[in-house]
Amino acid sequence: MKRIIGIKTKFLYFVPLFGILPIVLLFLNFINVGENSEHKTGFQIVAEVLKVIDNNGISLSYLFIMAIIIVIPLIIMLSSIIAFLKQGKKILYFTILMFAIEVFGLVVSLFLVKDIIDGMDFLQVEFLIKYLSIGFWVTLGVDLIGLIITMKSVKVSPGYIILSVMSVIWLFPLVWIVFNSFRGEGGFYIGYFIPKTFTFDNYVKIWTDTSTFQFAKWYRNTIMVATASCALTSFIVLSTAFILSRIRFSGRRTLMNLILVLGMFPAFMSMIAVYYVIKGLGLTQSLAALVIVYSAGASLGYYISKGFFDTIPRSLDEAAFIDGATKWQVFTRITIPLSKSIIIYTILTSFMAPWADYIFSSIILGDNADNYTVAIGLFNMLTRDNIEEWYTCFAAGAILIAVPISALFLTLQRYYVEGLAGSVKG
Repeated sequence: MKRIIGIKTKFLYFVPLFGILPIVLLFLNFINVGENSEHKTGFQIVAEVLKVIDNNGISLSYLFIMAIIIVIPLIIMLSSIIAFLKQGKKILYFTILMFAIEVFGLVVSLFLVKDIIDGMDFLQVEFLIKYLSIGFWVTLGVDLIGLIITMKSVKVSPGYIILSVMSVIWLFPLVWIVFNSFRGEGGFYIGYFIPKTFTFDNYVKIWTDTSTFQFAKWYRNTIMVATASCALTSFIVLSTAFILSRIRFSGRRTLMNLILVLGMFPAFMSMIAVYYVIKGLGLTQSLAALVIVYSAGASLGYYISKGFFDTIPRSLDEAAFIDGATKWQVFTRITIPLSKSIIIYTILTSFMAPWADYIFSSIILGDNADNYTVAIGLFNMLTRDNIEEWYTCFAAGAILIAVPISALFLTLQRYYVEGLAGSVKG
């Protein structure tokens, strides 16, 4: 067999085996149903799904079942055989993609509970995982091994293999919350994964319905607090880091060690003391108090920025001092322009902390609903009295909260790779 550069043929020999096995394993028992533990094989489940489709019409859940049990395994089998007979990276990458989709589908199918079982008149249960049989678990294991073997065939790093497998688990909560945000059926608990109807009403309701919750106002409060805290925190952290990196003074080492030790303690340990300080200042239940709380201890996080500033050659500072620059000018005109990556890191972390914080905001703001942040507001949607009506709106709110952070990160991530290339000229 002709060897192609970039393909390990010793692993390629096993790819067709793991491509064919998922189809063969459909003869095993996939689920135990009924009190007498009646067994259903993969082919029997497919037959039941086809019968239900014929009686009740096509459902997304049923199409999903058909895809992960029959369609994708057939595609994997064909592509793995082709990859073995006619070696090529493109077909191997396609096989990897199919294996990854199949693994993701099998994991998600663990949560397609009520829609699968009730629709096929098997039994009424809450969690399908309790009734899964050996066929399902063996198929999942075979697909995982097939994914790893196929990735090894194209010399993919083991780290990527682990990340590919873990991403299946990491993606599920995100997919779940997105589906719930578009779910047309109300209520908190449902026994199926894919909504029966999709709608934008949850997004409209959370913005416009102010009878119980004022999400729009809370969203505005959160933006104001996060932005102000981000600006103050970034300035304090960068200034502290620059001073401790560039200026030598008596007690500097002791101060650095003290700050490092204090930074190891969880912030919530001080929240009672912080509350009484804020109360003494007459700022309780105000947004200004939140900004002060989030920014006051910012200097404790100086260590990463200081480590970055330490890598900037001191010869740049000395040359600037010779030309008559002050320390402030060195900081603003030399150090800051050369430190985009650490500045972006500081801005992102400074913005994310107040944006998603619940503990301090709930203590400081108390019962002043007008000044609530979205973290408190969304939490209140999950109380016993509100969860049944507002759960899908809570999911929509969670997506709306994730959008600014995601957009900010995607916009600024390119600066992460910027270093000090060209900062010192010979």
